[in-house]
Amino acid sequence: MREFIALFKTNIVGIIAIIVTVLALCVLTNVVHKWSVKKEKERFPGETERPFIFIKHILIALWVVLGVLALSLIFIGDDYYDYILTNFKLVLYIGVVAVLTIIGGTLTNLWFKRSIKNKILYSEDPTAFKFLRYVAVFIVYFLGFLLVMLVFPSLRGVSQTALGGAGVIALIAGVASQEALSNLVGGIFIISFKPFKIGDVVKLSDTMVGTVTDITLRHTVIRNYENKMIVIPNAIINKEKLINYDLGELKCCEHIEIGISYDSDIDLAKKIMQEECEKHPLIFDNRTLLDIKDGKPLVRVALTKLNDSSMTIRVWAWANTYSDSFALKCDVLESVKKRFDVEGIEIPFPYRTIVMKNTGDKTLQSLTKEQ
Repeated sequence: MREFIALFKTNIVGIIAIIVTVLALCVLTNVVHKWSVKKEKERFPGETERPFIFIKHILIALWVVLGVLALSLIFIGDDYYDYILTNFKLVLYIGVVAVLTIIGGTLTNLWFKRSIKNKILYSEDPTAFKFLRYVAVFIVYFLGFLLVMLVFPSLRGVSQTALGGAGVIALIAGVASQEALSNLVGGIFIISFKPFKIGDVVKLSDTMVGTVTDITLRHTVIRNYENKMIVIPNAIINKEKLINYDLGELKCCEHIEIGISYDSDIDLAKKIMQEECEKHPLIFDNRTLLDIKDGKPLVRVALTKLNDSSMTIRVWAWANTYSDSFALKCDVLESVKKRFDVEGIEIPFPYRTIVMKNTGDKTLQSLTKEQ
């Protein structure tokens, strides 16, 4: 045993040193990870710990792989020494680049998030920062990917061309689909020309109305009034005709229409609808000084349609915002219906005539009124 120890003393010391070093690096990684997570929670409360966990796993795997390669250097012959040493450097390079890329992407993301919060805090538009955040993070990870490609001889030419400048665009155009490029260009157009921004209430159709919550490289996210997220590709929303309720003046005119029967008093119905709108707290006075001087009413009411079995009366009711106009419409419809019931104004419903034929005595019975 002593002779064995004396013969392989150098190798045993090297093995122990490598194992101790790997274990120490793993422990140090865990300590640094816990410290980093603690600092991140203090400076950026509510942020995810996923990047830090990912970095920890990469580092631990890197230390283990490097330890195995270092141990193999002890047992192999001189013929494989250069080969193992080359792989050792390759793994170390890839690991360091991967960690630095994740750290760079995470710090970039956190910086943009903090800037966005400051924009919102000072009531400024954060739309451009939200979009640029995705662009900046993509560039960081893309550069990291290219730096990893540099160590592989077969891919070195592609990465050097891409890093050359115009090659980046050529590489993206070559590997990306037409749809992905159109979404990216659509996002750039949205940020540049600003048909809408984060926080605007937009309407694409009767089923797609909500608040813009995010604009990414690929799509725009709208939160509707059912608290559901509508994800629309930028290429599509860039072509759609939409209504932006927060672009320009915020005041909104709501058309409140109710049909009454031909037997009802038109003047009374118009008076009721006008009174219910004017006394609502959300009503907005859109009259000019000249209109007020001329005695024009706060709310305009008119008979707009003569239908088959009803007459349509419309109210032009103004509110400060689209949300207020919607609430105003709901409240007025309810209060007008109650006033109509009290005042005897009938809201017509369909009439149907049913003929029942008895073939035995050939009598006809008719039921002339049925809802």
